[in-house]
Amino acid sequence: MRVVSLAAGAVVNAVAHLSLVFGLGLLAALSMFALHPFLHRLGPPPEVAAAGMMRGVWLGAQPRAPVAAGDRWQARRGKTLAFGRRLAHPILMRFSVISLLPFGWGALAVWAAGNPPAFPPDPDQALERTCFQTASPWSAAGNLRSDVAIVYGIDPGLPQRIQTWRDRGYRIHLMTGVSWGEYQDYLYGRFDGINHEDEAQTERNGKKISHGGDVYYMCPGTNFGKFLCVGVQRALDAGVEAVHLEEPEFWVRGGYSEGFKREWRAGYGEDWQPPHSSVDAQWRASKLKYFLYRRALQQVFDYIQAYNQRTGRQVRCYVPTHSLLSYAHWRIVSPESSLARLNGCDGYIAQVWTGTARTPNRFRGELRERTFETAFLEYGAMQNLVRSTGRRVWYLNDPVEDNPDHDWEDYRVNWESTLVASLFQPEVRHYEVAPWPERVFGGTYPRKGQPAEREPIPPAYATELQTVMNALNDLDQSRVEWDCGTTGMGVLVSDSLMFQRGDPTPSDPHLSQVYGLALPVLKRGMPVTPVQLENLTVTNYLNGFRLLLLSYHGQKPLTPEVHAPLVQWVKRGGALVVVDDDTDPYNKVRDWWNSDGSNYATPREHLLEQLGLVGKRTLAAGEFAKVGKGGVLWLRENPANLAASAEGDTRLIQAIKQAAARVRLKWRETNHLLLRRGPYLIAAGLDESASDAPKELHGRFVNLFDPQLRFTDAVKLIPGSRAFLLDLKAAHGNEPRVLASACKALPKSSSGKQLVLTVEGVGNTPAIVLLHAPKPPRAITLTGQPLKDFAYSAAERLLWLRFPNETSPRELEVQF
Repeated sequence: MRVVSLAAGAVVNAVAHLSLVFGLGLLAALSMFALHPFLHRLGPPPEVAAAGMMRGVWLGAQPRAPVAAGDRWQARRGKTLAFGRRLAHPILMRFSVISLLPFGWGALAVWAAGNPPAFPPDPDQALERTCFQTASPWSAAGNLRSDVAIVYGIDPGLPQRIQTWRDRGYRIHLMTGVSWGEYQDYLYGRFDGINHEDEAQTERNGKKISHGGDVYYMCPGTNFGKFLCVGVQRALDAGVEAVHLEEPEFWVRGGYSEGFKREWRAGYGEDWQPPHSSVDAQWRASKLKYFLYRRALQQVFDYIQAYNQRTGRQVRCYVPTHSLLSYAHWRIVSPESSLARLNGCDGYIAQVWTGTARTPNRFRGELRERTFETAFLEYGAMQNLVRSTGRRVWYLNDPVEDNPDHDWEDYRVNWESTLVASLFQPEVRHYEVAPWPERVFGGTYPRKGQPAEREPIPPAYATELQTVMNALNDLDQSRVEWDCGTTGMGVLVSDSLMFQRGDPTPSDPHLSQVYGLALPVLKRGMPVTPVQLENLTVTNYLNGFRLLLLSYHGQKPLTPEVHAPLVQWVKRGGALVVVDDDTDPYNKVRDWWNSDGSNYATPREHLLEQLGLVGKRTLAAGEFAKVGKGGVLWLRENPANLAASAEGDTRLIQAIKQAAARVRLKWRETNHLLLRRGPYLIAAGLDESASDAPKELHGRFVNLFDPQLRFTDAVKLIPGSRAFLLDLKAAHGNEPRVLASACKALPKSSSGKQLVLTVEGVGNTPAIVLLHAPKPPRAITLTGQPLKDFAYSAAERLLWLRFPNETSPRELEVQF
């Protein structure tokens, strides 16, 4: 990868290349020197290593013992290691040594070549349609030309990193870890004179839970939030527009530190109990973990709101977080839905990507990866955290993933699946297009079939990625139309899914209490979505839903208040299908349904009482009981047993069809999902579905996943296929305009005779610009020089322009 603009002078090129060679060698030497003492300390905990899922080579080490998908010693969302005090750059990402190099040469490139001029102002940039996160200064490999650069870390070098991106015309946000980071000043008492090592999350055997070295996951005491505020102030002084506090996480296997025991005594007014000692202790430990990170975040949000009041600024606060499904599956507790009710919380980044979505789940008795379906449900869960609340959610996509040992084809196929899954949520129109773009466009990964050899990003993939990233700026479309199976279905989920994941009796390891209900519906082409139980009290939250699935296996309602709006929804015409056999041992934990005068054996009993289905109207198994204009059907089975059986999904579907018919919900099954968003068609062919017969689309299309942007008049949706189509029927009129581009292509001027664009992209990658062009071009120039690589179709009125991307703004002019 070249690190200076193609337009740089020969002298600058020479200096840059010499400095690059020197810098890479120095960085590699320093990296190995720094990493060597840690390599033996970064493996998974012993119980996870024995769990049975193979992971690949990491950080250049030899293959390790099999480890569980749920442990994020490797499968983490773009994390930082505790090497900042040993290396020149304060923050290094958690992936292979060779993919760390762009972080070093990015800084060298800026020094050698100087900052190129800023891109001209985009009038829509304030909408913050797309963003990416980076821990590096500006570099050619990170120049995605999104609206926002989210600069990572609160170390002293932050202001300088921010300035390199601001100088290039990006809006600036901050992101930093809230549960871990380079926070040794707090850990060892240099911040407040108190040693806080006993606040490190600790396992049952006394081992601290580390993110690498002495970067521990924290059990946040009250001073921890104050410490974070000091670092955040550095970003506020640097003028950031928003602050992202990522991943408030408390491991289920933690809860044994002295700091946690203090919080237990203070919160519960009783002696600490080992979480593994009973289901009640595990439940109470999880509720406390949930509270502690909510408290820490509120401290920082309050600090930023006070800053806003003093200064008149409007710095926003967001929480980048995994979905509830991912955290529950991976045995982590996080505040999730409760964050939307914190003062000053403006929303979330939905951290869904290949690493989370490829976690295996069970359907028809088969345990395997279902990346598209899992991502579809994860994104849906995140959208339902903010629906009807007025808060924003960005959807993260990652062109690679944290595991550096897959090949580029694997990354591409899985990225297309997660990207398409995210586009099936039409209420969301903001995207984080990549974390750590330097590892995408500057990293190397195993060659397919030859894993010992590593190769940089294929040019075609680099083009495809930039085409899609630029198209994501245009997803705010009012026309939304589905072609799929029955719509209006949801699966009720609660944050308490995370509370039942530990010893002595954890819930189903594959989270089948959710997937066992959702996958049979989704596989039949019905866009079912997780519905957040805690949000039922939000006004109009259940609008649009006709049928809901509910099980209290593996989860419990956190308050009785959620039942009243659910009852009202049923009475207005909703169908509720309850799938539960009441055998969950967590029914006996101390909570609202059996405390303070209540004496229900399960929270389900309270719900049925509110529905009027007790006493003389006791609900019989398999019977649909009319309640108002709607009704309830109770299937007395454990959803995990349904998922483990080859026929279990059939029994569930029969019950759902029966309930749907009683509320006159039209039943339709398809083997595809197809959604129109304005001129875009998002499409997925489903395997394990109703049939294998492909859905055929006819019209005038360009598939944005095709790096050549070729015209086609037919598309087949076979099982497993994904497509992001531009419908050319929307491209009409006599004015030329951009339809798609693998670079930023900002119109400067336009008329029937001329179109002038300013273009810029990731350095040394192939660009393509597709224009609607009613006339053939008379002349095409790029920075005043003739552009010879183009093609025109008079029949389709399409013009393709091709050229190498550069990292400086250039003028592209087409005369007609």
